Amino acid sequence: MLRSPDALEALGAGTDPIAQLHAAHETAAALLRVGRAAEDPSITERLIALVDEIGLPTLADLWAHRPAATLPGSLWRLYLLREWVVHDPHGAAREYAAGVRFTEPNHAIAGVDPPGPEEIRVVADAILRGAFTGDFADALDRAAAFCHVVASGRADVTVGRAGLERAAKLQDLAHDLAENARLWRAGTLT
Repeated sequence: MLRSPDALEALGAGTDPIAQLHAAHETAAALLRVGRAAEDPSITERLIALVDEIGLPTLADLWAHRPAATLPGSLWRLYLLREWVVHDPHGAAREYAAGVRFTEPNHAIAGVDPPGPEEIRVVADAILRGAFTGDFADALDRAAAFCHVVASGRADVTVGRAGLERAAKLQDLAHDLAENARLWRAGTLT
């Protein structure tokens, strides 16, 4: 559909939507490329703590509006997962521990043992570290497994519709991450 310059200006509130699209994909690709090429562990640690340095809103501006099945969408979801765990390790640990009995295979893949707050934080960092130092698809699968366990636990320990809706959203995130792992392996996640 063709749009007038005025319509595009109003749509992007003064920003070029094509430039935003390119910026999202180029920054995600560059970040992953730098992380995977880094031989200095301090670079990897800086990438893991990127949100601590630049803030979640900055990453949200770049990546949050990209579809799940894209590289920026994948990285956004990994950083968002880590950020949630960093800010609520006790809640994440409680929900994870409750979900283990429902999703034992996912628990084995996620690798949180025992499921305490510190162990949850360590695994969240390890998942993101794996995106940069290991197989990106494996990191996505591990994040998906983690989300499956927490979603099951959240559904079990929370009361009311809001808790179930939050569990369902986390389950959707798990499915997105697993699909992205499949797409990465097929060479079609861009």
